[in-house]
Amino acid sequence: MKAIKQAQLRKILDAYNREEISYSRMNEMLNELADKFAIGFAEWCLESLLNGEEPKADTINELLQIYKKENKL
Repeated sequence: MKAIKQAQLRKILDAYNREEISYSRMNEMLNELADKFAIGFAEWCLESLLNGEEPKADTINELLQIYKKENKL
């Protein structure tokens, strides 16, 4: 998953650097990528709760770090 996100980011930045997309379009694409990440994190948290698992951490930041580690981000 990490490689996919990095590849997507690199593609967006390269397109902007080659002036194939505008700044506003680059911003939209980066927001879409961030939204996908946020949705993945929320789904991961919700799945854990629905499965009756004990919380894996005490704070949201700790949960985020666990999510990133488990998904190699």
